[in-house]
Amino acid sequence: MKKTAFAFLLSIFSILQTQAQTTPNYPEQFTANLAQHCGKAYKGKIVSSPIPADFENKELIMYVSSCTNREVKIAFFVGDDLSRTWVFTLKGDRLELKHDHRQPNGQPDEITMYGGTTTNTGNDTIQYFPADQETAQHIPAAASNLWWVTINEEEYTYNLQRAGSSTSFNVVFDLNNPIVTDKRAW
Repeated sequence: MKKTAFAFLLSIFSILQTQAQTTPNYPEQFTANLAQHCGKAYKGKIVSSPIPADFENKELIMYVSSCTNREVKIAFFVGDDLSRTWVFTLKGDRLELKHDHRQPNGQPDEITMYGGTTTNTGNDTIQYFPADQETAQHIPAAASNLWWVTINEEEYTYNLQRAGSSTSFNVVFDLNNPIVTDKRAW
């Protein structure tokens, strides 16, 4: 009986170990999908309504500016405003999104490095980032923010929804048509 129970437990352990080895690390795959575009820039458009006044009639460009195996930085240019960079960082089996805002002299903006960390592993094409405690403390109105980012062979999307709001902010970038830009984040 003891040998049978031991054999049974050993087989269960073996199955679990095999599953753990074959379970994809989606945050790593997602980051790798972003990194495939390192050094490339793409035009985007806002697909939500209303369009924020500071975005209206402005050229939108994402530039995948920096890539390592743990972090990808994507500059987001709004016309001549080069202040925004999305920073994706692997944190164990989760992914963190922070918004790095800079002044024209390169110094951190007063409101910067807000965002959140995924609460699950998501998948290789979409990740969800609820606002973290640091964001809630520094920007109380953003405490209920939920950002999500998607990437596939056709497009990259950046999205924001605030709980209790009937509107969202959604930008889509066409990954089929890289562009040349000499713009760089501040």
